[in-house]
Amino acid sequence: MPDNLPIRKIIHVDMDAFYASVEQMDNPELKGKPIAVGGGGTRGVVSAASYEARKFGVRSALSGAQARRNCPDLIFVKPRFDRYHEISKQIRKIFHDYTDIVEPLSLDEAYLDVTENKKGNPSASLIAKEIRERIFNEVGLTASAGISINKFVAKVASDYNKPNGQKTVNPEEVIPFLESLDIRKFYGVGKVTAEKMYQLGIFTGKDLKSKTLEYLDAHFGKSGRFYYYIVRGIHTSEVKPQRTRKSLAAERTFHENLSSEIFMLEKLDHIAKEVSKRLIKSKVSGKTVTLKIKYSDFTLQTRSKTLPYFINDKDIILETAKNLLYQEKLNNSVRLLGISMSNLNTESKSKKINKPETKTVSVQLQFDF
Repeated sequence: MPDNLPIRKIIHVDMDAFYASVEQMDNPELKGKPIAVGGGGTRGVVSAASYEARKFGVRSALSGAQARRNCPDLIFVKPRFDRYHEISKQIRKIFHDYTDIVEPLSLDEAYLDVTENKKGNPSASLIAKEIRERIFNEVGLTASAGISINKFVAKVASDYNKPNGQKTVNPEEVIPFLESLDIRKFYGVGKVTAEKMYQLGIFTGKDLKSKTLEYLDAHFGKSGRFYYYIVRGIHTSEVKPQRTRKSLAAERTFHENLSSEIFMLEKLDHIAKEVSKRLIKSKVSGKTVTLKIKYSDFTLQTRSKTLPYFINDKDIILETAKNLLYQEKLNNSVRLLGISMSNLNTESKSKKINKPETKTVSVQLQFDF
């Protein structure tokens, strides 16, 4: 490990099978049974699966039909996002009892910087343990946690002892920990990249560490530099308590494929209304409208237009989406349409937010994890 790196005490908390666990908690009859949150119909998709269902290969983004084939006894439950938001707020309230430097990644996971914390506790491991105990006692759900010197290692570590466990990677353990990992365990290395790395003889972190920066740049482009540094334990991204929303979207999957733009207009009207509602609720506006089209053969196409002014009005969003729809001929029948707004006015506001001060600590110092 290089000297004088920004050494922080970072906790990554990840709820265990969050949506499915909430459903099992609220309905005791579902406990211990394989359940999937999402649609079980021919066009449905799994949003989340309980650990009982995961044993059968049921996972998020799997089609409802395939999930049923994998697990004939699978129970489908409709998602209740209002309830998940409610539970998520309870969990975040617990986080803020320890630190205000909290960066939510989604409803069910977040980074916490506890280098200096409200409890004055020097041990990030004990803080993580206490947070997990409180979530279980006060909310009724289990959580897992990873604790280390930066966000990347903490994120990887949180998956190490799932469910309902935690792992601490101390400063002196970071390099051996990363070297021993299967490359598929590296956060940010997806299935396609992992396959490419295998073809290049890169199977573990140690194999990745043996490659030069020039080699990784040549084979992975801009991502090569990221891989070069993270395998050396270098990840300087701070926990950002004022995480800025960069886009907002809504989409619909249809029961039957649509083959004509005329049939899609009514669907776009509902989607634009939902996007506008979310923008207004979030008190933001955007300039760039993107139309997402997924065809019956699962190919994906996006069409975008940037306006000269910020909007959140449903009619303007719809009109722009219509123009994008008619912009060129459809390639096939359509199974999904979506509208997203980006280039939000929150991005300019985020520049005014002061970042928390970062302390630089040499790894030679005593650092209690």
